Amino acid sequence: MLCFFFTLLSGAQCLLYKNNLMRIRIIIILLALSSCSFAQINLAAGKALLQRIVPAQANQFEIASVKTEEGKDVFEIDYHNNRIVLRGSSGAAIASALYYYLNMYCHCQVTWNGTNLKLPAVLPKVAAKIRKTSPYAYRYYMNYCTFNYSMSWWDWPRWEKEIDWMALHGINMPLAITGEEYTWYLLYKEMGFTDEDLKDFFCGPSYFSWFWMGNLDGWGGPLPLNWMKTHFDLQQKIIARERALGMKPVLPAFTGHVPAAFKKKYPNAKLKTTNWTNGFADTYILDAEDPLFAEIGKKFLEKQTSLLGTDHLYSADTFNENEPPSDDSAFLSRLSARVYEGMRQADTAAIWVMQGWLFYSDRKFWKEPQTEALLKAVPDNKMLLLDLAAEIEPVWKRSAAFYGKPWVWNMLNNFGGNTNLFGRMETVATEPANALHDDKRGKLSGIGLTMEAIEQNPVMYELMMDNTWTADVIDLNKWLPQYVRNRYGTISQEALTAWNILRQTVYTVPADKYIRDGAESIIQGRPTFDSLTRWTKTKLNYNARDLLPAWDALIKAAGKCKNSDGFQFDLTDLTRQVLANYALPLQQQFAADYKNNDSIAFKKHSGQFIELIEDMDKLLATRKDFMLGPWISAARKWGITKPEKALYEMNAKDIITLWGDANCPLHEYACRQWSGLMNDFYKPRWQQFFGTVMQCMQQGKQLDLPAFQKGIAQWEWNWVNKRKDYPLLTTGNSVVVSVKLYNKYRKIIQAAF
Repeated sequence: MLCFFFTLLSGAQCLLYKNNLMRIRIIIILLALSSCSFAQINLAAGKALLQRIVPAQANQFEIASVKTEEGKDVFEIDYHNNRIVLRGSSGAAIASALYYYLNMYCHCQVTWNGTNLKLPAVLPKVAAKIRKTSPYAYRYYMNYCTFNYSMSWWDWPRWEKEIDWMALHGINMPLAITGEEYTWYLLYKEMGFTDEDLKDFFCGPSYFSWFWMGNLDGWGGPLPLNWMKTHFDLQQKIIARERALGMKPVLPAFTGHVPAAFKKKYPNAKLKTTNWTNGFADTYILDAEDPLFAEIGKKFLEKQTSLLGTDHLYSADTFNENEPPSDDSAFLSRLSARVYEGMRQADTAAIWVMQGWLFYSDRKFWKEPQTEALLKAVPDNKMLLLDLAAEIEPVWKRSAAFYGKPWVWNMLNNFGGNTNLFGRMETVATEPANALHDDKRGKLSGIGLTMEAIEQNPVMYELMMDNTWTADVIDLNKWLPQYVRNRYGTISQEALTAWNILRQTVYTVPADKYIRDGAESIIQGRPTFDSLTRWTKTKLNYNARDLLPAWDALIKAAGKCKNSDGFQFDLTDLTRQVLANYALPLQQQFAADYKNNDSIAFKKHSGQFIELIEDMDKLLATRKDFMLGPWISAARKWGITKPEKALYEMNAKDIITLWGDANCPLHEYACRQWSGLMNDFYKPRWQQFFGTVMQCMQQGKQLDLPAFQKGIAQWEWNWVNKRKDYPLLTTGNSVVVSVKLYNKYRKIIQAAF
């Protein structure tokens, strides 16, 4: 068993650490509160961003400030003295001006999965001044889950890159919860809790999102103190950079989740247990009616503000996938009033930012009276609602636009970091503007991205954030050709043909189908003869056969586009999706073989299934976007001892496979199609299944599927805890491997569908 305890610094080390910490605190608070120097900070940050994004051409730009328009961000682009002039009312507005120029004049693009920054030596002139005003005061970014499904192992260089991406895309209100555990650790120590009291409270690095939302304690831990300190330092860098670029980070607040040891230290406290029902132990929630609730809420914000400063925006989710103990309206009103009161006592300017996920995920409980009661107990100007999945189900339409509260229209799009081509392109192009002009919109004040994970489907995020600077519906017939040209750095009719097919297939959800998110491949499911499992949903939002012409067209575009980073990713991703879809009819073939007791056919088709997995692994190994090795390596780098490295590796492997222990019902929720995972996890799992089935067929026995699944779950748990390195460098050329697999599978797949 891994077991290590919090280690305390020596007196001299502690004093040095505290002195350095105090200096950093002073700098951060000055950055947050000093209005007189804001313009200088803003311009300096804009110039630094230019050096990072376009270093060779940075001296051809000039940076300047411009006033907001009725409180809304503004940017301008002009040409003066042989320079491109970028003006903005904030660092994010200046960055948006840069990205608009790069998009519209240089045909460039910056995404997580492919970047084109091939600029001419002399930049194109701007004939007439361009001025854009955002209709949205808030441009929100991130979901609690994003911090774990994508960001668990990020270091400062990766965060710096992400903050630049945020600025370029106009984000001005990012969620900022990295290192939150250290603030709580300091506060609990001041309250008299010991390291032993807290050892089973803080979870492992992969599970903070659900820990902060009160769903679990301790899983994946115990958490080393070194992790807390290094990630608090990282948080300081993150929010300092975000503020320098004119963003207002949303920091966490107290929602009642406390350590199990709380009942020992405060025996008279009103505690209630709650259970997430996903295989984890009960957690303890302090009743909002207990005076300690507001007291702790105040102390936490005071401690956090002393360490990090504040922009007066605080995230707090009271019932994330946990029902309140009562649906009584008066009870719910008292509860939310007390949560807010804990914020107000520490910061009279506090604004409560609430994820609206509970209204979506538990709509049977949150009917109109309950929703209204929870919201109306807080002053309208002291709460901001996030309609977390507005492109799937706009909660604002069934809640009177959140009963007078300002709210943000968000696109969620991805759950668990699953690997699939998916999105609601038409909805995202039209509905933010439609909502903006709807008479029943209430106080619609922003748009945002609330995906559970990033680094997939870049087209959807580019499209969504292009709403930032317009109040009009986006015309996809004009937008998509521009996107393809910017992405590939050239005009290709074949590439555009492929994308028009993708628009009508993977990026469309028919109105007569309720499909929440993209499908997984049956390859990723725990072996079965069924066509799907609980978290391996294989139902597509399109006909798999209709995707093949897009594959044909993108293969044809390879001659012209093959040197484009974005094209290489897209061709890999499309080839992966076609092969992932093909796995299902192949699986149904060997399932029929078993039913017909045809062992020869079963051996043939199961062999083809294994070969398909191997081919997919080879394809995915051509792009770091699809590799397990960097994920594991990044996790282990945070450890400073062998036990820490092992703990982080376990966390990294567990979250994308079992999620919890061997019996966790969430297994495969966050599954990925990654090289290394395909060959080392999915393939041997299916090989064991095929071996067991063949043995049963030879002996004339029926497969005992529950017994097999129990055994394979234990094998999975062993895999999660096994020490192993995976390749960090790509192998092969994405275009060459894709063409090879196209030639091998195209006719076979056509016949299968």
